[in-house]
Amino acid sequence: MDSTRRDRDEEGRARSARPRDGLGRPLPYGVEGVPRQPEGVVRTPAQTLREAQRLLDAGMPFHAHEVFEDAWKTGPSGERDLWQGLAQLAVGLTHAARGNGPGGARLLLRGADRISGQPDPYGIDVRGLVRWARELAERAEAVTDAAAEAPRLLAE
Repeated sequence: MDSTRRDRDEEGRARSARPRDGLGRPLPYGVEGVPRQPEGVVRTPAQTLREAQRLLDAGMPFHAHEVFEDAWKTGPSGERDLWQGLAQLAVGLTHAARGNGPGGARLLLRGADRISGQPDPYGIDVRGLVRWARELAERAEAVTDAAAEAPRLLAE
């Protein structure tokens, strides 16, 4: 690929075509990566939570973050903080698993603050997620396995 040309999507927006690993890190062109999540998918809250949990359990929190991002962009404005907060939790886990403990901790705490006090809509375990995020933030520098640290999104 010509290094002076930027990758563009079909609408002409800048978008890297480089393959990505399970934590969303770019890989060299020509290497097989993890399939990306399609953008702009409208899902029900139950579908969003099911898909995000599947990705978290598979050790792909970056991809779960993209699912939550779709929810806050396409869902009701009154739920924006909830979905943005969940996206921040997923990307916080991503950063921690990539070895960026301080950045991961900041995002985990920011996400926890954003969802704290929200009602538990759709069966989301908001209190449990806030507890998980704050505990993980304290040891974010030691995180090496995103799948092993994946939270449970729904109250059981």
